[in-house]
Amino acid sequence: MTDLTWPAGTLLGRLDDTSRKALLTAGVRRDIGVGAPILREGACESHVVLLVDAVTKVTVGMADGRQALLAIRVSGDLVGEMSALNDNPRSATVTACRSSSVRVISRRDFRAFLREYADASVEIAGIVADKLRWANRRRTDFAAYPVKVRLARVLADLADNYGRREPRGVVIEVSLTQPELATLCGAADISLQKALRELRFQQLVDTGYRKVVIRDLPALRTLGELSPPA
Repeated sequence: MTDLTWPAGTLLGRLDDTSRKALLTAGVRRDIGVGAPILREGACESHVVLLVDAVTKVTVGMADGRQALLAIRVSGDLVGEMSALNDNPRSATVTACRSSSVRVISRRDFRAFLREYADASVEIAGIVADKLRWANRRRTDFAAYPVKVRLARVLADLADNYGRREPRGVVIEVSLTQPELATLCGAADISLQKALRELRFQQLVDTGYRKVVIRDLPALRTLGELSPPA
C-alpha cells in the first residue's frame, strides 16, 4: 500500500510523510492469520499495533457470553493506544477478518515516537476524539431513531468507509454476521432481520452470507437522515 492510498480517516492517512515513514519502520512486523486475535480484552499489555494491511473487528464480551461488535479497523489504523497511554488492561478484543500484516510497537518505542513527532500526538488525540464522537452519536441514535433508520445510518457509514464500488452497487468489504450488525445498530436480532427485509424490499440493499451490497447509497443516506460525505 502506497502513501497515497491510506484511508483518509486512519492515522497513517493523517500523518505527514516524515511521521508516517517513521511509524511504518517502528516495532516489528508480524503476519496474522484470519480469525486470529491481535489484542485480547482484559489482557495486561501496553504495546500498540499498527495495521499495515488488515481488516479487523473490535469486539467486547457481553454478560450472556456473546461478542458485541464495536467497530471496524483497517489498514492505516492504530489499535491498543489507550492501554499504552493509561496502563489499563485492554478494553476490547481486536480480531483479524483476513490474513493481515501489522507492526507491533512497544509502549516505550511508541511514547518515544510521540515525543519526537508532535504532529502524530495531535493526530492521535484527534482520532481518540473522533472515536468518542462516534460512540456518542451511536448512543443518540439508539434513543432517537427506529431500528430501520439506525440500520440505514450504520450501513451508509460502512459503505463510505469500507465500500468497494461495483456495477451492482457498493460492496461492504467487511464480513459481518447479522448478530454483529445488530450490535452495531443497538437492535435485537429479530428487529435487525425485519429491518433488513424492508431494505431489501425497497431495493436499497442486497444481502448474502456475511455480505451486504448497497444498491442505492443516496437513498439509504436519505432514509438515515445523513448528508453526503464531504
